Amino acid sequence: MDKCRRGAITFDLVQSRRRKLERVDEKYRGLTYPWGRLHHPEEEPFEVASGVWWARFSMPGALNHINLWLLEDEDGWTIVDTCLNLDSSRDRWEYLFEGFMKNMPVQRVICTHMHPDHIGLAGWLCDRFNCDLYMTQAEFLTSTLMMSYTGENVPAAAIQFYHRAGFSAEQLENYQKRFGGFGRFTAPLPHNYQRLSDRQTLAIGNRYWQVVVGQGHSPEHACLYCPALQLVIAGDQILPRITPNVSVFPTEPDGNPLEGWLTSNARLLNMLPDDLLVLPAHQAPFRGVRVRLNQIIDSHRMALAKLYDFLEEPRLLPDCFQCLFKREIGENEIQMATGETVAHLNYLWHRGNVYREINTRGQYEYRSDPEAHYIDIDAK
Repeated sequence: MDKCRRGAITFDLVQSRRRKLERVDEKYRGLTYPWGRLHHPEEEPFEVASGVWWARFSMPGALNHINLWLLEDEDGWTIVDTCLNLDSSRDRWEYLFEGFMKNMPVQRVICTHMHPDHIGLAGWLCDRFNCDLYMTQAEFLTSTLMMSYTGENVPAAAIQFYHRAGFSAEQLENYQKRFGGFGRFTAPLPHNYQRLSDRQTLAIGNRYWQVVVGQGHSPEHACLYCPALQLVIAGDQILPRITPNVSVFPTEPDGNPLEGWLTSNARLLNMLPDDLLVLPAHQAPFRGVRVRLNQIIDSHRMALAKLYDFLEEPRLLPDCFQCLFKREIGENEIQMATGETVAHLNYLWHRGNVYREINTRGQYEYRSDPEAHYIDIDAK
């Protein structure tokens, strides 16, 4: 099929699908939700900006969904994020290919970062359409490493990490049973990819999109900013009503991802205009990016200050859960809560605000240094 004919089909498709959305501009906690904070597409995607379509896929678990983005591209589509590798997700994609997308080819798949709900079907999509995968280098290599653990025994370093973090014998046993789960929800990735870098510019359709990288939630998370449309596809970097998880993992036990998280969010705060439409990976699109970034940054700063005060007496890591989360942590949440708590403790430890020692049971104990009172000197 020649290029002009394909372009005509794409135009007809878009015209047949384009429809006006009811604008409600709901205001909630400092943000404005153009289509309401609880609104989302059902079976069919809908257009949130010219050539940008919102699809929502269901998932198991507490989040229960992910937002995916279909961008009109020359002679086809660019897909941003993919959902988990589940039969139900593949069926949903097939439904879209044959219906809404009219069997027009996928030109490329972009993954904002390496978590399974974002890359789970990237390899399957790239293979099906013989197209390229676009990711940042750290995300591609980290996901490849994580997938290599599938079916392997738990490394001794990982057992030591969670023992020092205060896991009970039963919790360690449960962790070993779940180990390698990353690969169970992720189809094999291609052996090659197109590398995304910070400030790189992509041409998608007839518009330019700029890659904006953040850190902390994942190693090198790529957001996609389109100045012409005044929107940013934010992945998990900027979510409207939940704070993205920032965790330390056994692969880098003394890592300081919270430092990168606060630094990169402060950078986004200074570079993104406030009138942007933010397209998050979870929950609803919203306006007020600077308000939300300030909320996210401030929530961590307040948590760090409270944690410093809480550690006036020596504490084990699980003792800190109530201070940080203000609720009981269930067994299904223990690994994520532990990773996030280590991230906050490591931040204070790296800055010299707290001491960290191994007790007689081989577990970490933390205590504030009264001569190094926590003061947040990082300006926004």
